[in-house]
Amino acid sequence: MPSHPHSVPTPRRPLPVWALSLGCPKNRVDSERLLGSLGAPVKPVAHMGRSRLVFINTCGFIEPAVRESIRAVLDAARHLEKLRRRPLLAVAGCMVGRYGVAELAKELPEVDLWLPTEELERWPALVRAALGLPPAPETRSGGRLLSTGPSYAWLKVGEGCRHRCAFCTIPSIRGPLRSAPMEALLAEARCLLAQGVRELDLVAQDVSAWGGDFAGDERPRLTDLITALAGLDGLVWLRLLYLYPTGVTESLLRRMAELGPPVLPYLDIPLQHAVPKLLRSMGRPFAGDPRRVLERVRGILPEAALRTTFIVGYPGETEAQFDELCRFVAEARFTHLGVFAYQAEEGTPAAALPGAVPMPVREERRARLMEIQSAISADILAQSVGKRLPVLVDAPAPDWPGLHRGRVWFQAPEVDGTTWVSGPGVAPGALLECDIVESSDYDLSALA
Repeated sequence: MPSHPHSVPTPRRPLPVWALSLGCPKNRVDSERLLGSLGAPVKPVAHMGRSRLVFINTCGFIEPAVRESIRAVLDAARHLEKLRRRPLLAVAGCMVGRYGVAELAKELPEVDLWLPTEELERWPALVRAALGLPPAPETRSGGRLLSTGPSYAWLKVGEGCRHRCAFCTIPSIRGPLRSAPMEALLAEARCLLAQGVRELDLVAQDVSAWGGDFAGDERPRLTDLITALAGLDGLVWLRLLYLYPTGVTESLLRRMAELGPPVLPYLDIPLQHAVPKLLRSMGRPFAGDPRRVLERVRGILPEAALRTTFIVGYPGETEAQFDELCRFVAEARFTHLGVFAYQAEEGTPAAALPGAVPMPVREERRARLMEIQSAISADILAQSVGKRLPVLVDAPAPDWPGLHRGRVWFQAPEVDGTTWVSGPGVAPGALLECDIVESSDYDLSALA
């Protein structure tokens, strides 16, 4: 059989891979699933020159993310052109889905293999073929190479989105809502827990929409999924992220309250703004007073930790409307909050709206809102000092021997603050009762 330029001597040998996953946790899951489904054990390497496969999973949600993705591909291409033995350069993800293989291949001919989002299920087969690897054996739940360490893993419960927000490119990139079957999710969750994972974090474009595309009157809903997941052995924390306001129903909240641990009273509800007129312009599925959503949550889960995101500088946003948003944030006292300066994305309805806010004003409004949140966060975290709380340890601090990054229950991985912890028994994956000894604007310090 003729040798393929990117082939490896035998599928039983570890396949050295240099991988970069940009953007959201959903992208990370796609990367982990690909690298765990190649039919050969994958050996992550720190240098491209030691790899057989260079894999870049891009983000294409907003223009700054596209620019970052292009830089990453060009940097890899420049590095690879210096090598005598060139690995396969494969580029995947939302940038590919947004602009298409034909257009990108003309602009970036250095890329050997493009993996578009509409062929997500075929990524492993396409990479195996390009590398000259034989087909991988079938598994019930699919393979997955974890990149998050032993403490937590993302569980992506669906693909695409059923909403049509005026500013968002995701439906055009990822397509309509496609919920993952419950049995497949439970099988994947069991595999993750069997690897020692302690926390599962549910993610999708809208987790609360899970099951909405299933047929039949008896189709399962999110309440059924979290009930089934909560009963799995080894799970200590179950967290829900990306819940649209319309999906945060009384029945969901009551089920969360009934289940208790491991289901955390933590909800990530991207509100995007507080002014109904702007919410209607954004095409948000909930365009009423967001206070009603917060009252519903806190009425059933009074101890809930709430995370949200807002867009400032949206077309037509006046100074008075921004001031109303500031008052709402000060009043609502979110545990965690992210703010984005609006980006006009080509092809979205919002990009054609009148009343564009100058970028310096958008950035100034973002800074002002984050200043309000910084004081709120500092006050909330200060209330934990002197308490004894469980801390889930994620990883060692790179520059401080004996110090580790961890999190208390109201800190989601990668998007919230950190609890810095040291003491006996502190190791990645450990869940330890710790004394909270210090706080800052966004982080805590603890002693085991």
